[in-house]
Amino acid sequence: MTSTFPNISISTERLVLRPLDEDDVPALAEMMNDEQVGAWTDVPQPFTEEGARTWIAEYAPTEREAGRGLDLAVTEFLTQRLVGVVQLTKTNWHVRATELSYIVAPWARGEGYASEAALATAQWLFTDQKFERIELRTAADNTASQQVAQKIGCISEGVLRNACIAHVRTDDGTWADVRTDFIVWSLLPEDLDGAGEQLADSGGFTSFGEWN
Repeated sequence: MTSTFPNISISTERLVLRPLDEDDVPALAEMMNDEQVGAWTDVPQPFTEEGARTWIAEYAPTEREAGRGLDLAVTEFLTQRLVGVVQLTKTNWHVRATELSYIVAPWARGEGYASEAALATAQWLFTDQKFERIELRTAADNTASQQVAQKIGCISEGVLRNACIAHVRTDDGTWADVRTDFIVWSLLPEDLDGAGEQLADSGGFTSFGEWN
């Protein structure tokens, strides 16, 4: 049984999920410098194009080849514009479980891109990769991320108290850490019954293995 994710491209009605590449550097750096990304993730701030280049050329390939996870660019099907990133981390190949997270560029929010990308990724994990569990963790006050989890059919399993470090702007413009709770969500293959039908109605998804 494989213990490494393949290079993959996943297509939905509006999106293409594919490996990050060098052409994504400017858009990725711009997206990661957004206030919401700074507040709810541990992405270094400010995030430079050199940081984006290192992520694409070094971090993402190393994580995939080591079997720990997968980073996918989320792009608009028609324009090929980068709208976000889906990331799989903490992958356990024996349990067939992984943790899923998502980031969407400020200009693309409110369009349902996060849920569409996350749902397509989940479908691919459960069908092509035979995974049995996907876990999501959302900060207690990150309602937008929680809405995505609910929309794709995740079940809330509980709260990890004081387990999350969020960030807030201080008066001098720098970032300060704020401790909060994590809400833990899970998604199992059977949870996708309703959500999967919704995705199928919108055109479904197509995956292409070993995408280059």
